Amino acid sequence: MSSNGGLQAGVRPREVWAWAMYDFANSGYTTVVVTAVFNAYFVAVVAAGQSWGTFAWTLALSISYALIIFTAPIIGAYADARAAKKKLLGVTTVGCVLGTALLAFVGPGDLALAFALIVLSNVFFGTGENIAAAFLPELAKGDAMGKVSAWGWSLGYIGGLLTLAICLAYVIWARGQGQTEAEFVPVTMLITAGVFALASSFTFLVLEERARPQQAAVGVAVGALARVGQTLRHARQYQDLLRFLGCIVLYQSGVQTVIALAAIYAQVAMGFTTQDTIVLVLLVNITASLGAFLFGRWQDRLGHRRTLAFTLLGWCSMVLIAYLSTGQTGFWVAANIAGLCLGASQSAGRALVGYLTPADRHAEFFGLWGLAVKLASILGPLSYGAVTWLTDNDHRTAMLVTGAFFVLGLAVLASVDPERGRGVVTAAP
Repeated sequence: MSSNGGLQAGVRPREVWAWAMYDFANSGYTTVVVTAVFNAYFVAVVAAGQSWGTFAWTLALSISYALIIFTAPIIGAYADARAAKKKLLGVTTVGCVLGTALLAFVGPGDLALAFALIVLSNVFFGTGENIAAAFLPELAKGDAMGKVSAWGWSLGYIGGLLTLAICLAYVIWARGQGQTEAEFVPVTMLITAGVFALASSFTFLVLEERARPQQAAVGVAVGALARVGQTLRHARQYQDLLRFLGCIVLYQSGVQTVIALAAIYAQVAMGFTTQDTIVLVLLVNITASLGAFLFGRWQDRLGHRRTLAFTLLGWCSMVLIAYLSTGQTGFWVAANIAGLCLGASQSAGRALVGYLTPADRHAEFFGLWGLAVKLASILGPLSYGAVTWLTDNDHRTAMLVTGAFFVLGLAVLASVDPERGRGVVTAAP
């Protein structure tokens, strides 16, 4: 990023790096807590391997996402009205870091404490993710959003990779000392919290708040609700954005299921150990970073819709391979296909939302994007958890059900016309 090509006027390249560093910082939370370590620990140790353990884990995540769904549009509208994105991002970062650190106190049988802290930390994480995404249209021009978004996702997977690698090094050492999961997993929570706090400091030192307050302090909450109501009343004006949000709900239901339950599937269905799972997720983070970077270089040329369609076809193949695999080799292949598709689909989706978003409603419309993702984060994992509970822990059937979300997402994506939607946005007063 040696020049300002593709960046908005007045935006310095170092600001884009600072923004992307937030993806680097917060990715350790999803990688270690939600995807690789604490989820399997929750099911196997905290819930003592009970048949309802997977459902309890998905229920905790679902409650947190439901809270975000109710608050995201209001928080986004408040951030626009008060030009408070950076301030709110600081609050959510502190909340997630503290919540993650407190997970270190969770041991065998501490179900209520683990449940509450997962809900709390994930609410802060998800809200912060929405706010950080709302900076994107202020940093990049419309035809470069895919590329800049991809830089963030790519750097994010590197951050997740680094955090997980540090945790792996500690786990290997701890196991060599004869420690059990109940002893070494809590320490990985402290490592994750520390990396998040340290890496995000660059974001807050460099990234600027360019928005200006749009209304007086009195009645901001009421005004925020009014803005959301106005957006919904004018929804027909943004038909392609609304269709794409529906597409996001569907395909992200599959994506969020894989993120939340990959380690559990690996250990229960494929016989992986905790150390095996961490190594697997490390490699998947590498392929995810490559996927975000490589597709990011091409998606502005190929088109956001076509890029996303390619990745959804990849997700379908991944599910089929995982379902049919009877040995670990096949699952390794499926997991790395998921990594390539994960980085690319996340980057393309965020960029297309930015492409279809009105200039004066960035935080609000990215709040709707976050709402769609969080709704998917309830629908997908909870469906998976319910299937495993009803089928006496049949994770293969649950994985096959997950594939249906990607097929439906492809069907809805076919009805989205990005250029038509962009034209509506640019023509709006």
